[in-house]
Amino acid sequence: MVSLDVFRGIAIAGMLVVNNPGSWSYVYPPLAHAEWHGWTPTDLIFPFFLFIMGVAIPLALGRRLARGDARRAIWRHVVRRTFILFALGLFLNGFPHFDLPRIRIPGVLQRIALCYFFATLIVMKAKARWQAFAALALLAAYWAMLTLVPVPGYGAGVLTPEGNLAAYVDARLLRGHLYRPTWDPEGILSTIPAIATTLFGALTAHWLTSPRTAREKVLGLIGAGIVGVALGHAWDLWFPINKNLWTSSYAVFTGGMALLLLAACFWIVEMRGFRRPFIPFVIFGTNPIAVFVLSGLAARAIAMSKIVRPDGTAISLKAYLYENLFASWAGPWKGSLFFALAYTGVWLAPMALLYRKRIFIKL
Repeated sequence: MVSLDVFRGIAIAGMLVVNNPGSWSYVYPPLAHAEWHGWTPTDLIFPFFLFIMGVAIPLALGRRLARGDARRAIWRHVVRRTFILFALGLFLNGFPHFDLPRIRIPGVLQRIALCYFFATLIVMKAKARWQAFAALALLAAYWAMLTLVPVPGYGAGVLTPEGNLAAYVDARLLRGHLYRPTWDPEGILSTIPAIATTLFGALTAHWLTSPRTAREKVLGLIGAGIVGVALGHAWDLWFPINKNLWTSSYAVFTGGMALLLLAACFWIVEMRGFRRPFIPFVIFGTNPIAVFVLSGLAARAIAMSKIVRPDGTAISLKAYLYENLFASWAGPWKGSLFFALAYTGVWLAPMALLYRKRIFIKL
């Protein structure tokens, strides 16, 4: 489905924009993560990507089984891809110094790898009904752990950055290898509901491949999306929507939002046939991991490269470009946004070349 590539491309482009402002001191609130409880548009991007990956899992498995691939060969591919994704995440975290005693172990690609592996395991072993049960069980179990299991020194149900169970587990098992001193937004326990997010995508794939009309499929996506958003907000009253903890309410809410955006993409692209305006997103969406990894490495490189000013002071190449090409005429806030948009646009050129030559980097 081209609409799925469009949706994936929107998520990847969003990642590039929010990850690469001209200055972190000048970021518009919608382009920054919520500090703790609550959400911003930026907090939708990562769960969207996991949801899309979930949609792709049954589609890919179906193709491989249809062409006669043995299940053992499929599992070798799944395990290989999991290790490569996890290793790429560690490489990004360590680049360029690779300070192994303090390297961050969790990360975006690491979470993608784990969600891919466990969601594929469930999809391979269970039918759609049991996949839905597994997703709900994961969300319920995570809610129970974070609200009922006491944390030493804090008690049960404490959802502060330092007092929650997920942070306690991260600090006990990965201390010194976390994004923050005592917790990580892609930590161990919070990967459990992220797997459920991926399974929501897998369930959506079953719906999209069912023998229903396109209109029925879109209406079903919209209906399920509205229910997910409503249930997520209702659960927020007892278990706050929180991206850093990937709370169960957050997983349900973002799953609903993903369904609504996928419905829009499906209606516009598949049903109405409007594809040409969305070609840039298709380009990003067909090589998502490549553009994510390469753009991340390049961003780190320009942030570390130094330029000496006429007065003898040194400044990073990124700051120099931001100040002279954007902030100098647009001001610090708009300049920071324009830098992010320009950086994203720059990566469209090499990805377009790969797309034109039908080169799709698969892991």
